[in-house]
Amino acid sequence: MTMQDPIRRVSVISTGHVQIRPDHEASTWRPTALWLLASRTWTGPKPINAYVIEHRNGLVLFDTGQDRASVTDPDYFPGGITKVLYDRLARFEIGPQETLSAGLGRLGYGTGDVSTAVISHLHQDHIGGLAELGQADILVSRTEWNTLSSPLPEMRGLMGRHIDLPGLRWQRIDPPAPDDRSLVPFQACHDIFGDGSLVLLPTPGHTPGSLSLLVRQSGTAPLLMVGDLTYDVHLLEEGHVPGVGSGRRLRRASAMVNQLRHNHPDLVILPAHDPGAAARLALATGQASVTLAG
Repeated sequence: MTMQDPIRRVSVISTGHVQIRPDHEASTWRPTALWLLASRTWTGPKPINAYVIEHRNGLVLFDTGQDRASVTDPDYFPGGITKVLYDRLARFEIGPQETLSAGLGRLGYGTGDVSTAVISHLHQDHIGGLAELGQADILVSRTEWNTLSSPLPEMRGLMGRHIDLPGLRWQRIDPPAPDDRSLVPFQACHDIFGDGSLVLLPTPGHTPGSLSLLVRQSGTAPLLMVGDLTYDVHLLEEGHVPGVGSGRRLRRASAMVNQLRHNHPDLVILPAHDPGAAARLALATGQASVTLAG
């Protein structure tokens, strides 16, 4: 890194673990309703990652993890049939030290130090730290935000009472066409600070407005944080897409990311729940270790 580089360090915090259904991890012939109701098996535990970028303009988060209240508060989730579906979709383990604030503390920060938080999408395991970020600018795509107003949002994993909180400083992003040819094949982007170091790329499919974050740092391989576009980088390489969302859009966004990787062979892909993401980040950035909660 040179003295002019705006990024000092990139780290990962794990806010617990999640298990999902195999058909959720990689789409099969079975429609969502069928595997959600019929599946009897779970994947192994997967991390719930939030990424931390120390930028000269302030501390930046990509996603905020899962709220521990989701495993301690019996009223956290909606009731009735919606809760049954949530229980069948995923199960969580989050210890007392597996929180956003505890993970930031191990990096030497508090939640009050966060100046910008990017939300890849509005599902529960990406918005869990919002209540602690009243001082930060919260970035989300306008398309994603608008899904809160569509019919039956809770049935689609959107719990508005944990998202649209009083006092939060939301910025709804409409990524314009890029003038950076290195971003081909992407046709829209949002440069967060205007210095090319942190660039948001639309990767819809898992949800209509999902975003990925391209992190470019001098002397280090570029990083692409992709949220839930995939649950494992190897699945992405093999052309598999998750079983939740629009298969057509997921395949298109995955193809664009794989094309970007072809154009930039050193690009490091960092999904939110990939068990290998922390080690991959450490190797890419030359860190001896990463800061995991717990």
